[in-house]
Amino acid sequence: MEETAIRKLLADVHAGRRTIDEAVAELRRLPFEDLGFAKIDHHRSIRCGFPEVVYCEGKQTDQVVAIVGRRLAGGGNLLATRASAEVGRAVRRSFRQAKYNPIARTITIRQQAPKPAAGYVAVVCAGTSDLPVAEEARETCEIMDQPTRSIYDVGVAGLHRLLAHSAEIQDARAVIVCAGMEGALASVVGGLVNCPVIGVPTSIGYGASFSGLAPLLTMLNSCAAGVAVVNIDNGFGAGYLATLITRAAAPATSADAAASPTAGPAPAVTLPPASPRKAKRKP
Repeated sequence: MEETAIRKLLADVHAGRRTIDEAVAELRRLPFEDLGFAKIDHHRSIRCGFPEVVYCEGKQTDQVVAIVGRRLAGGGNLLATRASAEVGRAVRRSFRQAKYNPIARTITIRQQAPKPAAGYVAVVCAGTSDLPVAEEARETCEIMDQPTRSIYDVGVAGLHRLLAHSAEIQDARAVIVCAGMEGALASVVGGLVNCPVIGVPTSIGYGASFSGLAPLLTMLNSCAAGVAVVNIDNGFGAGYLATLITRAAAPATSADAAASPTAGPAPAVTLPPASPRKAKRKP
């Protein structure tokens, strides 16, 4: 349940449009709803700013459909990750407004109009093979109302391709960098921008890449300051983190300014008087 929905419910009770018993019945699902095979966290949006995300891999198709239905009933937008094509088709049959991205393997359902957001997150990936991870990051940002710009196939093997987008990357409020092989792209981008860079090592590469371990270690050992790293192939985690960063960096609203005390001039610091030094006598 969204905070706005709770506020509306309380306002309806205060105005007499709903009874206390009706409000109690509405709130009974908080903080979670037990389906037996899953507990739907309806309280997540109030605590964390975005509703619970559905991880589909390993779940049966009918379980995902049931979870999505109850999650939508709690309000807010929906994101489901690691959804197979079969799961995507089943959710779309039950919920016509659902959108399935076969590259990212994500399902999104929007129940709320997008909220305005300042700036954009640049989603950068080294090669076309990294697109599934980059697209998962982009879908995550977009459903969380964070605009993005995609800059794909700009790996270090052809550095001129990246530099052609340097102005667009430098204007971003945060940059997500998805790269496999040796994972050097995150360090290169980190040396070009003055905003946070979130490195996402991908499992793309030949044997010595060790399914993403080599780029993970490269990004963790980045010589560029301001580079943080999420787990291998975790585009969702990168998109979520980038959105939280840009929200925290957004200019304060008038409501925020009214809620916080006005900062006045710093108080003057009075130093104690210096003790007089005694003149040293010459021998």
